Amino acid sequence: MKSRSRILVLATAAGIAGTIGLLGTTAEATSPSVAPGGNFNLSVWQLQEPVGSPGSPTTISSSRLQGANGFQDSYFYTDTRDGAMTFWAPEKGVTTPNSNYARSELREMNSNGSSANWSLGGAHKLNATLRVVSVTKNVCVGQIHLGTGGSSTKPLIELYYRANGDIVAGLENSPAGGQTTHTVGHVAVGKTWSYTIAVSGGHTIDLTVNGSTTHYTIPSSFNPYKQYFKAGSYNQSSSSSTTQGARVAFYGLTVSHS
Repeated sequence: MKSRSRILVLATAAGIAGTIGLLGTTAEATSPSVAPGGNFNLSVWQLQEPVGSPGSPTTISSSRLQGANGFQDSYFYTDTRDGAMTFWAPEKGVTTPNSNYARSELREMNSNGSSANWSLGGAHKLNATLRVVSVTKNVCVGQIHLGTGGSSTKPLIELYYRANGDIVAGLENSPAGGQTTHTVGHVAVGKTWSYTIAVSGGHTIDLTVNGSTTHYTIPSSFNPYKQYFKAGSYNQSSSSSTTQGARVAFYGLTVSHS
């Protein structure tokens, strides 16, 4: 089977643009025999894994992720059957101080190694083609997270995939917390789907799931904050199990700013 189309998005002069990935309805990445960095431009991402010290998960720098021989392990790897960049987050794992849930997740960076931290003004997009291989209850597969500008450690938006196949957008009510959820799609476990999380004009989130777009107004309380994208498997359930959890496979991942 051949993919319908391929796209290579090159880094902008500012160093803040995306990855190599696949678009279309098929799910077949470039090469199943290389690390994720051989198929995806990971120069604008840093990886956080569900291991390390309590409250201090291990992070893998973009420089270590890049290239055909780049970093991979049991939590982040290329699926040798189809080349998917795969994230595994068990229900038991090391978490950040502000979360009870483990994650294997990319955090957006700039190409110079600094943390991405962009203002709401302008146009910002996170595009992904993926499938949830397995999930116990609920997993976050993409988000816009608050950066500098205040004391909040909340996301602006989280996109969840639930075990019943529902795709749900969680919109934070304010930097102080409280989340309103909206069901935006339904896809069976193991089936490929796509999303775009975008900010336009500094005041609107444009969320597209499988070609259907919904618009959400950003509360003005978020205006002082900078933002950054995240994508991967951020498990939303916890237990004592290291064998149950959320496994998510990505076939395309693109970040762009203008």
